[in-house]
Amino acid sequence: MRAMVLREHGDNDKLQFVADYPTPKAGAGDVVIRVRASSINYHDVFTRRGMPGIKVPLPVIVGLDVAGEVSELGAGVEGWKIGDRVLIDPINRVEGGLMGETQDGGLAEFCRAKAHQLIGIPDEVSFEQAAALPVAYGTAIRMMNTIGKIKPGEKVLILGASGGVGVCCVQLAKLAGAYVIACAGSEEKGRRLTELGADEIILYTQTDFMKAVFERHGKPHRRRFAKGGGVDVVVNFTGGDTWVKSMRVLKLGGRLLTCGATAGYAPTEDIRFIWTFELQILGSNGWEPDDIRTLFGMVQSGTLKVLIDKAYPLEDASEALRVIEDRVVFGKVVVTP
Repeated sequence: MRAMVLREHGDNDKLQFVADYPTPKAGAGDVVIRVRASSINYHDVFTRRGMPGIKVPLPVIVGLDVAGEVSELGAGVEGWKIGDRVLIDPINRVEGGLMGETQDGGLAEFCRAKAHQLIGIPDEVSFEQAAALPVAYGTAIRMMNTIGKIKPGEKVLILGASGGVGVCCVQLAKLAGAYVIACAGSEEKGRRLTELGADEIILYTQTDFMKAVFERHGKPHRRRFAKGGGVDVVVNFTGGDTWVKSMRVLKLGGRLLTCGATAGYAPTEDIRFIWTFELQILGSNGWEPDDIRTLFGMVQSGTLKVLIDKAYPLEDASEALRVIEDRVVFGKVVVTP
């Protein structure tokens, strides 16, 4: 089969397009699907580079998010048939492991997974839309709804708002009735975020987001009896030099939500802000299968938009990782083998 294979960690040139890679076979409890779409996430970039403390068996086919049709059933598999439209939950919640990291992922014509990882795709949802959901939108819905519990009227500042997780966070915050402040790197991305529902845009390439919040919404006050400014919630999955600034714009009792660290996982910290302003630092990790089913229902009803910015053929999958790494996308990027 055709596949994009990673044989050693490094830059994009380490991804190799192979026209005759072995096609996976279904063992007991397995299914093989004919891949119709795989979406790219920043986690795929980390896998390509190599992550401290995580052993990736090489060679490996990257790609966490995979949607397609069942092409082969292994012994003992029930409830599925050849041709079923399915999404693979990237997390193997029984044996452990992750698609595109500890086992081959979606950047190939065929992909093997355990039958318990399958989630049926509703007829109204395309393969591309389905593939865009698990990692980005699944992470967002757990972080915003289950962990963050965004409330009507709250001011929510979203960093990285134009990426896959970000565009979902914007929509979920608006659906919750919040006032959404979205950070974007260009006027075009800001315009598109406004169309998506953002109430306010901060162009971080032109102004420091912390100063912009202070100027527009006031500076937080640490005294309970004093009226202060700032925001109720900051969504920060970039880390790096935005971390302390995110704490500084929060109101007394504010919440900082995080689900990743694309700009650096070991930022400078200032814990004085945490105790002085009684801040809550809330981590969110992954999603549950029911979150994906909820997202399917929202997409079916038109409540939630799946924003796919670019689509690439399999042989150009390395370019798909590049645009994610360089942050020159709005929403999701998919590869269609």
